[in-house]
Amino acid sequence: MSTDPRDPRDPHPAPQVGVVVIGYNDAAHVADAVRSALDQGPAVGEVVAVDDRSTDGSGELLDRLAAAEPRLRVVRRGVNSGGCGSPRNTGIDAVTMPYVMFLDSDDVLPPGAVDALLTAATEAHAEVAGGLCVRRELPSGREQPWQAALYTAPTVLARPSQRPRLVHDTLCVNKLYRTGFLREHGIRFPEGRFLYEDFVFTARVLAAAPRVALVPDRVYVWHVRRSAERLSLSLDREDIGNWRARTEACALAYDILLSAGQKVLARAARAKFLDHELRMYARELGLRDAHYQRAWWAHTREYLARYDASDWELNPAAPGRLLGRVVLESPEPRDLPRLRELAARPARLLPPYARTADGTPVWSPELPQVTLAPLLAQPTGVLPLALDAELRPRPRATRLRLRLHELYGRLAAAGPRELDVEWRSRQDGRPAQRVTTAFAPVGAESWSAEVPVDLAALGAGTWDLRLTVRFADGAARDLTAHALAGAGRLRRRAVPSARHGVLLVQPYATHSGALALRVATGAHGVMTVARNRLRRLLH
Repeated sequence: MSTDPRDPRDPHPAPQVGVVVIGYNDAAHVADAVRSALDQGPAVGEVVAVDDRSTDGSGELLDRLAAAEPRLRVVRRGVNSGGCGSPRNTGIDAVTMPYVMFLDSDDVLPPGAVDALLTAATEAHAEVAGGLCVRRELPSGREQPWQAALYTAPTVLARPSQRPRLVHDTLCVNKLYRTGFLREHGIRFPEGRFLYEDFVFTARVLAAAPRVALVPDRVYVWHVRRSAERLSLSLDREDIGNWRARTEACALAYDILLSAGQKVLARAARAKFLDHELRMYARELGLRDAHYQRAWWAHTREYLARYDASDWELNPAAPGRLLGRVVLESPEPRDLPRLRELAARPARLLPPYARTADGTPVWSPELPQVTLAPLLAQPTGVLPLALDAELRPRPRATRLRLRLHELYGRLAAAGPRELDVEWRSRQDGRPAQRVTTAFAPVGAESWSAEVPVDLAALGAGTWDLRLTVRFADGAARDLTAHALAGAGRLRRRAVPSARHGVLLVQPYATHSGALALRVATGAHGVMTVARNRLRRLLH
């Protein structure tokens, strides 16, 4: 029988993985993170907990855990680094195992994560193995997979350029690395307070052209605590410095890939910026003040000016490219509500729909150089359809009114026939009240539909509206609806209910402008909403 420590057939393999857990002032969570690493089993030979000069007792807590667990080693940094890169580098230097993983103090490794990655790495003789990360919103527990398209089936890549979409997975924590590979290539994180250090580290890994194994297994749980007193560095996006830090990291990642001769990955990284970063921050731009908006706009234009023709030509129909063109061609912020809708997922292109004198579809008469032609050349099933929604709660017979806008003649040619309407729980994703209704034409420029909504049956919670438009030509398009505002449409209302006594109902627009619905049931639910609102106002 083989005794090779890399041989997965050995029933008693030698410990091979070191897990680096980093933390700063996180005594409330770090023990759970450490235990989740130790609970991975005998494959984990050591857990290196790097305390970044905590002042809340985290270091002492780790010392007590280490006294009872020989696999746990605590490294106390003498000076706080202000970021995540330096403590991870400290961990890389301290690890003695053939493979290394990274874990943040407020996250956990799910059972079997290390075994899944280690088996994939050893069987494929890969320097890097990656698996599925899920974002878990707390306290709701709602989970969302991160870059799930990369992790649908076991895959081995001789080099990363075979799968350019790898640049979208900028996380370092859902992967296992051969320790020698990192050291041989001098792959480290940026030191000090450097936001989005993962972007740079991941680019350095991909630039070294490792053999990569991917698995569909869940290997990391990323806890997102938006209500925490101190937001994580990446979630705290209200200051323009966050956007500047993100563009700096993206620019550095591009330069690293290009300098290594990874032109395919470098171009994919620039495309990823348009499709992900630009759209995400554009969705939130309306929440910021005018000073932030002007600073964001100026900085984004400066960044996009570095793009060359080949960067814009890659997938020219993508909504992020159109959004980037509008920003680049406009000296001052403009059309922010419309850009927010375009940045949504899926994208929505709201009217007005302008044309040049020769009939070319364009963004607006003021920006005729920003053409919509590539966007409109797409199949019906991916067009950025604009569908308005209005819901006014009533004690009886609450109705959802919907209106689909024509898009330069494309929809009339396809023939909108019917609409699937579904409310989906924000907490657990469960569907409710699925209804199919027919469209009715309204002149030549739109189609309307109307469906009942049983608010009492929906019950307490937050509900997202999900729609599917079906066309006579057989095409279908999944989309969300633009929430019509003004005239009291999005006002909270108390509605009598035979089942619950009273319902407190609020239709509202999400950050991307989509219609969603909050429902509180009974007197207790109404009082809870009132107390939470008062607490936010006082805070």
